[in-house]
Amino acid sequence: MSIVATIPLDTDGTHHGFLKLPHSRDDSAWGSVMVPITVIQNGTGPTALLTGANHGDEYEGPIALLELALTLKPNDITGSVIILPMMNLPAFAAGTRCSPIDGANMNRSFPGRADGTATQKLCHYIATTLVPQADIVLDFHSGGSTLDFLPFAAAHILEDKAQEAACMAAMQAFNAPYSIRMLEIDNVGMFDTEVECQGKVFVTTELGGGGTATPYTTQIARKGIRNLLIHAGIIDGAPEVAETVQLDMPDDTCFTFAEHAGLIDYHVALGDRVVEGQIIARIWPADRTGVAPVACHARCSGMVTARHVPGLVKMGDFISLIAVEHT
Repeated sequence: MSIVATIPLDTDGTHHGFLKLPHSRDDSAWGSVMVPITVIQNGTGPTALLTGANHGDEYEGPIALLELALTLKPNDITGSVIILPMMNLPAFAAGTRCSPIDGANMNRSFPGRADGTATQKLCHYIATTLVPQADIVLDFHSGGSTLDFLPFAAAHILEDKAQEAACMAAMQAFNAPYSIRMLEIDNVGMFDTEVECQGKVFVTTELGGGGTATPYTTQIARKGIRNLLIHAGIIDGAPEVAETVQLDMPDDTCFTFAEHAGLIDYHVALGDRVVEGQIIARIWPADRTGVAPVACHARCSGMVTARHVPGLVKMGDFISLIAVEHT
């Protein structure tokens, strides 16, 4: 395998190092991509794999995980915590969703290939070396540069109902302001899918967006990590629990996409409740006057949970996610 860890992955103590991926390029013929990793271990017990920056323009996860890597001590835990704050380091360094090395979206590249591109090699190493060690996996996401979300933790509906229940319980333990049973519109190649196919407990998040992090969303990440590690039996203590709104994504009518290009004019905000058929946005032409806008309608009733961020949209761009509230 071309990737090597510069630290032990199964030794007691705190170990900071890198996943070293050889990468020959114009400015460094024998260069490497050095993905930061921390492993904290204390005896035998559960293992948590905590990852951020699967997409490189999402920042709550890296902030919270860098802090955790600095402050968590072996005596604080029983078992192991594996921390990858910037899992997709090339994209993170560039501030982009996808890797500038090969143009790949890491979250559509699993399980990867040992003989593939840089992103595929990283995915293969994570899928074959790190995930098998884990009992529970938390993968931080937010909206990046093009989306904004209500801050939620999510778990997926799975064929294995015992595994699904374990994932849902972990999602509830994270205790984000919103908790959502999530339907992915395209789960092929996702880290989520790889982890779940290996039978692991998996939790993900969407904690905001707009290409930045806020004190509010970063604190949600910090609290959620601690709660999840308590839930997993890795650290002791009482979780910090507040009210969470329960949401569901039952089918693809939750999603609205642009069928025209232009200037997006939202009529609803995140957290607003809408009914099926309601106008949620209009798209104005961006190249002429005297032309009426095209209305975009809600395809189901529920709460506006996500929206497009840049003011201009192209055909096919995501417009909104409407999740159904549990009563």
